Amino acid sequence: MVWLWVFLFFTANLNLGLAHVNGGDQPLAQINILKATIAFHDSAAISAQPVLLGLKGEDTQWITVDFVNPNPSLEDWVGVFSPAKFDPLTCPPVNDPKKQLPYICSAPIKYKYANESSSYYTKTGSGSLRFQLINQRADFSFALFSGGLSNPILVAISDPISFVNPKAPLYPRLALGKSWNEMTVTWTSGYDIDEAAPFVEWGIKGDLRSRSPAGTLTFKRNSMCGSPASTVGWRDPGFTHTSFLKDLWPNFVYTYRMGHRLSSGSVVWSKTYSFKSSPYPGQNSLQRVIMFGDMGKAERDGSNEYSNYQPGALNTTDQLIRDLENIDIVFHIGDMSYSNGYISQWDQFTAQVEPIASTVPYMVASGNHERDWPNSGSFYDTPDSGGECGVPAETMFYYPAENKAKFWYSADYGLFHFCIADSEHDWREGSEQYKFIEQCLASADRHRQPWLIFAAHRVLGYSSNNWYAQEGAYEEPMGRESLQRLWQKYKVDIAFYGHVHNYERSCPIYQHKCVNKERNHYSGVVNGTIHVVVGGGGSHLSGFSKLIPYWSLYRDYDWGFVKLTAFNQSSLLFEYKKSRDGKVYDSFTISRDYKDVLACVHDSCEPTTLAT
Repeated sequence: MVWLWVFLFFTANLNLGLAHVNGGDQPLAQINILKATIAFHDSAAISAQPVLLGLKGEDTQWITVDFVNPNPSLEDWVGVFSPAKFDPLTCPPVNDPKKQLPYICSAPIKYKYANESSSYYTKTGSGSLRFQLINQRADFSFALFSGGLSNPILVAISDPISFVNPKAPLYPRLALGKSWNEMTVTWTSGYDIDEAAPFVEWGIKGDLRSRSPAGTLTFKRNSMCGSPASTVGWRDPGFTHTSFLKDLWPNFVYTYRMGHRLSSGSVVWSKTYSFKSSPYPGQNSLQRVIMFGDMGKAERDGSNEYSNYQPGALNTTDQLIRDLENIDIVFHIGDMSYSNGYISQWDQFTAQVEPIASTVPYMVASGNHERDWPNSGSFYDTPDSGGECGVPAETMFYYPAENKAKFWYSADYGLFHFCIADSEHDWREGSEQYKFIEQCLASADRHRQPWLIFAAHRVLGYSSNNWYAQEGAYEEPMGRESLQRLWQKYKVDIAFYGHVHNYERSCPIYQHKCVNKERNHYSGVVNGTIHVVVGGGGSHLSGFSKLIPYWSLYRDYDWGFVKLTAFNQSSLLFEYKKSRDGKVYDSFTISRDYKDVLACVHDSCEPTTLAT
């Protein structure tokens, strides 16, 4: 048996209660891995093919896993572990001398029930499953368990399999830099800076190439704020590299590839990708923006299938990939991977969105599942991040914030000016973030960039989600009290939110009053801000209140996303599309001139005086 030596260090069963077992709906949290015991059987076996992956340069590959269990049951399951070897040194200390150390101290990266292979599994004891693996910088083993998820009993383990180059540069994600003519490329690899120098080779398609160096970041277990991120959910994240491509020409197609220069002088290259550079601020051209939140990740091989936690994630991802030629930039406003302390899931999320994020800027915001943890400085004292307290999200994605721990920033894209807030830090009047929000809104040049967009994860505006309705305010507590004056003063066109897993659009509204009677076409002076909940990116859906508020123009209990199309400085199209079919189910247009933006509206009038 492979690595049986690990288990010879330990004897007897372990009865250890875990706080993380009830860690929400994250599928891996259902596995009580610290209670795993060993019961290898001579007639039990499990094997995986092929043994060597990525021979043709692939970073994703399908694996066939065959297994036999002489005592099959409906609770049998197969877990995928990476690294392949179980390391007892990762186990937490046990202070009770009557208890022995656990056998396995790291959760699998995914799992399937054995009976998924065949309805006859419990009779024959043999089965075959298909898993899709991505390159995650380490080898893999497959373990066959009986006893279910709550009392796992290891009966067989496979030989390891691995990718040809597990350290390869992978999963690029683009983001806007701090200036309009800068694009950043962030990627993951297994190369630390003492092994290889990271860089990006890039240039206008068909022209000369340049090389830009990259910075390197990582984080360690002691950067996590609690369990499971610091215990069974920990997995080495590898290294995150970011390069800044500067002085780009507007609207040009650039090609790029990531490289790592080894000490020998040879270079390990990634695939070649391409992107279109940003338009000049104020440029009058077609510009298309995607907005959604709370997507999460899902497995194309059907693993972790019993969680039902992010059932719409692949629908949204695939719909965006299909329409990628008609998309210029994407905003994912919080609750990205729903890793909830299981660090391996971040690799799987970046692999899932790679076709999108490697081609157009993939801008992100912070949500409760990225940031929140008790006594960690988050505005909400909840354990929703699973102990991550923002570290993986802040490390693995670039965003043009002044301080990465303060997840708020502004971004310019052609005719749009975006103010991205961080709802997991205090936004109320007098706070540091409040000052940023006002400065960001005030800095918009509405002649060049007429479309002013505000976004945050939690609903700081309006939502008739059932739990907000029960509280009576139809908002995140204290949500709009401080901010509605700013939205009105600076004439924000649309405010977007996630957190609530559905779609809802309000009328143009100020101080609880609809200020425009139109529903689908707004022309001239709009008078207020339209609030949109677009949290149906993929996670399990949220219900609405039975009573439909007067300000709610459209509600949809389904997965979907919003597409904004600016045709020019005077015309904007808003479309809500379902992820299941990509069809438009709600829409409106705004048609106006610059004088309409300047016009005096309630609580947004510039001071005047008589001429002399």
